[in-house]
Amino acid sequence: QVQLVESGGGLVQAGGSLRLSCAASGRAFSTYCMGWFRRVAGKDREFVAALTWNGAKTTYADSVKGRFTISRDNAKDTVYLQMNSLKPEGTAVYYCAADMTRWLSDWCPTGLHDYDLWGQGTQVTVSS
Repeated sequence: QVQLVESGGGLVQAGGSLRLSCAASGRAFSTYCMGWFRRVAGKDREFVAALTWNGAKTTYADSVKGRFTISRDNAKDTVYLQMNSLKPEGTAVYYCAADMTRWLSDWCPTGLHDYDLWGQGTQVTVSS
């Protein structure tokens, strides 16, 4: 069974840090774009960050630039999202996703519908 499983969410004070992990299983994901998205309660899911298969190119939403870092360890089929200087508006369910249509691509999309496989999400709550 092909799946993505997120972990690392929790409760943190504003200004704090968390690192999310996304473990892929069932097949190798090392050749695909991987992304992180989030859904704030009452709003649509939004793009957070993405990176290419080799980690050479990263893309971030303006709201997280300079504070969040996406990375991957292909040997472990795992993608990470390091979140620093967290803000209360960052409270959301965070999802990782794989774009399995773009193989060895040198760029990654930021649209929801470009990603084929999604994890179940992990809750991040930032208290003020």
